[in-house]
Amino acid sequence: MIIDTHLHPTNLVDEAWRHTGEPFTGERMLKMMDGPYMINGKPRRIDMGFIQPPPGNTGYRDGNRMGRDGIRDYMAYVSELCQKYPDRFIGNFNYNPRWGPENGAKEIEFHHKEYGFKMIKLHANMHGYRPDRALEWLRPAMEMCAKYNIVVLIHTGDGPYTIPTMFYPIIREFPMVNFIIGHFGIQTGGNYSFEAFWMAMDTPNVYCESGWCFQSRIVEFAQQLPKDKIVFGTDSPPNDPGMWLRELEVLCHEPPHGMNLSEEDLEGYLGNNIARLVGIDTTPPPRDLKDAQARLTDTYAGVDRATGKLLEPA
Repeated sequence: MIIDTHLHPTNLVDEAWRHTGEPFTGERMLKMMDGPYMINGKPRRIDMGFIQPPPGNTGYRDGNRMGRDGIRDYMAYVSELCQKYPDRFIGNFNYNPRWGPENGAKEIEFHHKEYGFKMIKLHANMHGYRPDRALEWLRPAMEMCAKYNIVVLIHTGDGPYTIPTMFYPIIREFPMVNFIIGHFGIQTGGNYSFEAFWMAMDTPNVYCESGWCFQSRIVEFAQQLPKDKIVFGTDSPPNDPGMWLRELEVLCHEPPHGMNLSEEDLEGYLGNNIARLVGIDTTPPPRDLKDAQARLTDTYAGVDRATGKLLEPA
C-alpha cells in the first residue's frame, strides 16, 4: 500500500489556505488519492491516508463551545470520515493545547478508542506556543501517546515556533514515543532540512516526512539515513501528491538523480515504514503491470485493452 501521513480534508473553507473558497471534502480527497499515479511504470493509488482538520480551523472563534466539547466539534468531520471510509482514512488528532492540555489528552484517548486514531499533530505556530518552553502543555498529550503507541507528527519549517530542534526537549523526554518531522523541516519561512536529517540520524524515535523536501536533498539524505527513517507525506491539499510520489520514485533511478533503490525499499518509503510504526500490515510492491492493475479493480472498472489505460467506473 501507499500511505500518506499528511492529509487535510474539510467540510469548511480552510481558513489558512482557502483553496479558492471551496471546501476540500473527503470525497474530493478520495478522488485525488485514487489517481492513478504511475510509479516505475505501474499504476498506483494512495491506498490510505492519515487525515486531520486544517490547523487554521482548530483555533478558538467567537461562538465556539469550550473545552472537550469544542475539541470534539473541530474534530467531528474527520471522525465522521474515518467511520465512513475506514479502509481509506486513519484519524490524526490535531492537538491544540490552548483548549486545555488535559482536555486535549483525554480527547486523544477518546478518539483513539472510539475511532481508531493512530496519530496526533502538533502545530506550534498555528496555536501559538514555544514547544521548548511549553513542556507542561505537551506532557499530557505525550503521556497519552506513550500509553497507546500513537505517533506524533510535528509541523516544522518556519519560525518562530516550528524550527525542528525546538522540539528536542519533548522528544528526549519521551523516547518511547515516535515523532515524525513534518515537511522535512521545510515550509513557508525556511529550510531546516539538515536539522531534520541529523535529528533522525542521531535520535532513534525521530523520523522524517518526505513532502516539501527538495528532490536532490531527498537523494542525499536517503543515501545516509536508515531505510526506515523516511515516510511519505504530501500535506494535500494544497499540494499535489503526484510530485511527491515522483520525488521518491526517482530514488530508483541511476545516480546522480537517484540511488538505484530497489522497489522493495521504495515501498518502505511509500507506506511500509509508517505501517510498521502504527501496526498496519506491510505489503510488497506490485510484481508487474498486471499485478498493479489487479490491485486497482475496486477503484477502476477495468483496463482498456487497446491502450492499457485504466477505465473509470460507469
